[in-house]
Amino acid sequence: MATYAIGDLQGCAGEFDDLLNAIEFSREDRLWLLGDLVNRGPGSLAVMQRITDMDDQCTVVLGNHDLHFLAIYIGGHNPVKGDTFDDLLESPDVAAYASWFCAQKLIHVSEDERHVMTHAGVPHIWTISEAIQLAGEVESVISGNSSQIDQTTFFRDMYGNKPDRWDDAISGMDRVKLITNYLTRMRLIDQSGRLDFSHKGGLDDVPEGWFPWYELTKNKVIDTKILFGHWAALDGVTGVQNILALDTGCVWGRKLTAYCLETGQLTSVSARVQ
Repeated sequence: MATYAIGDLQGCAGEFDDLLNAIEFSREDRLWLLGDLVNRGPGSLAVMQRITDMDDQCTVVLGNHDLHFLAIYIGGHNPVKGDTFDDLLESPDVAAYASWFCAQKLIHVSEDERHVMTHAGVPHIWTISEAIQLAGEVESVISGNSSQIDQTTFFRDMYGNKPDRWDDAISGMDRVKLITNYLTRMRLIDQSGRLDFSHKGGLDDVPEGWFPWYELTKNKVIDTKILFGHWAALDGVTGVQNILALDTGCVWGRKLTAYCLETGQLTSVSARVQ
């Protein structure tokens, strides 16, 4: 039995099948999926059909595009330019897919605590334990089990870049929105924990005073490997041994990558011509 972590699928259903074939994925194996399962690529519905067919083998964390789908379906927002998941929104099974997404996590840690995955990463201002606890606050809202904020309100009001720096005293919608932003949208951060949402490129033009989040987190994860997606411009390279980027830009014409937790082996397949 092997466990494979796969970066952002983003509706790349054909490449997902190619990668499963390349790793010779079997009924005994498991998948960790790092979020952004849907949108941007051509086959969001096909991806969801594939994943839910083998749901008992999959552990999933939510990405910002998955939450965007829920913001449309539950929160009443309209699709935006560039969205490509009409097939999912128009599916007769859309309610079941939305319910499935709402049951997923924002962070997951292996039983031996040697691997942790979340879509965008873990900021240096939190320990892994704190991140799990804070993620749980949002997960209870997303699943509809919170007594503080109802599910529809969250998906209606989740967008926005403020507040952008953590404070334990933050409460209500601002609190769950900020936790969500750290775990699903983070790229650059400053020493104080403030997030920058404007930079989406690589590391050549990072503004002064800002850092890729993992440069500030790396000294806190000596015995734990953090797996994340979200930042395709990194092309899988962080330069940090225990922090692994797995969004290798399949939807942008590059490749889809799987990492075997047991062996450390990386396997990639090329993007299909779309």
